[in-house]
Amino acid sequence: MRASELESYLHVHIPLSSAMGVTVSAIDADSVALSAPLGPNINHRDTVFGGSASALAILAGWSLVHVLLADAGISCRIVIQRNSVEYDAPMLGTFVARSRLSDAERWVGFMRMLERRGRARVQITCSLESEGSECGSFVGTFVAIDSDRR
Repeated sequence: MRASELESYLHVHIPLSSAMGVTVSAIDADSVALSAPLGPNINHRDTVFGGSASALAILAGWSLVHVLLADAGISCRIVIQRNSVEYDAPMLGTFVARSRLSDAERWVGFMRMLERRGRARVQITCSLESEGSECGSFVGTFVAIDSDRR
């Protein structure tokens, strides 16, 4: 999947991504990077609103699962089951959420479980960055559900 395809998909199907000004910065074999400008995501301290940072990380994690499944020719519902975010420093400008598989072997198990049961979960991690510095981290569990087998 190309970055422009993912960005269009997000803006059409998850309107919050458009309101936040989300762009797809990069997609590769095991990561997705999304970025957003400070303007529509600013808080009362002129830094990134924590909810916007959390939303961008969730979108980046969801996007990685979506891209990997789409590239494998698999169409599933993808939902987040749980997540946690650590904020280590304020984000002062454009911010980035860079998602990655926490363990490549987990993806193999995830795919096996999805094939066997029609449902599987996988943990995704994200770094939150701004102005070239890491400002926080995210860990989320995403569930894929094969709609045809429900």
